[in-house]
Amino acid sequence: MSAPRKFLLVGLTGGIATGKSTVSTILRSLGSEIIDADLLAREVVEPGAPALAQIADEFGRDVLTASGALDRKKLGAIIFANPERRRRLEAITHPAIRERFLARLDALAERGFTGIVVFDAAVMIESGNYKNMDRLIVVVTDDTTQMARLHGRDGTDEAENRRKISSQMPLAEKAKLADYVIDNSGSREATAEQAGRVFAALMSELESRAAV
Repeated sequence: MSAPRKFLLVGLTGGIATGKSTVSTILRSLGSEIIDADLLAREVVEPGAPALAQIADEFGRDVLTASGALDRKKLGAIIFANPERRRRLEAITHPAIRERFLARLDALAERGFTGIVVFDAAVMIESGNYKNMDRLIVVVTDDTTQMARLHGRDGTDEAENRRKISSQMPLAEKAKLADYVIDNSGSREATAEQAGRVFAALMSELESRAAV
């Protein structure tokens, strides 16, 4: 039987180029444990992992490199234009990611961790997983800043950037579901100040729970 959790599980999400990783880094520096969904997704398809063998069976050995690692570019080309193939991939990877996520939570509970655990995931709201969090933080930014960051990061033009942004759930809709919204349109210092206030509020809530 798993040890009882004495920590607060907080979801962290946002939109493309809103600066979610900046907020994650700040929360880590304040003492939060971070579980990164992207990192879990990479771990479950490492050579030797059962999910990688299933992917090779489903999509063919061509999606593996000569060394046996996943060729993300080749797999991406297969699933990009085919929703059914994408769903097949998710049916393989999502249970493995969830298993690893729950193992991390169990390990923290066994350790007796009593702080804030942040699950950093881009599509947490779309997947419905936000409902499993104790609290939800959504990182937003204004349209102009989002476009500029996207151009700076990917070097893509305005039309392509707008296509990427419009393919996602609108930030305003995500923000409606949040317990805390962090506006990352300004300086890093301004973002750090907001993140600090949110962290303090979460710790206060955790302490109140522990006192009951």
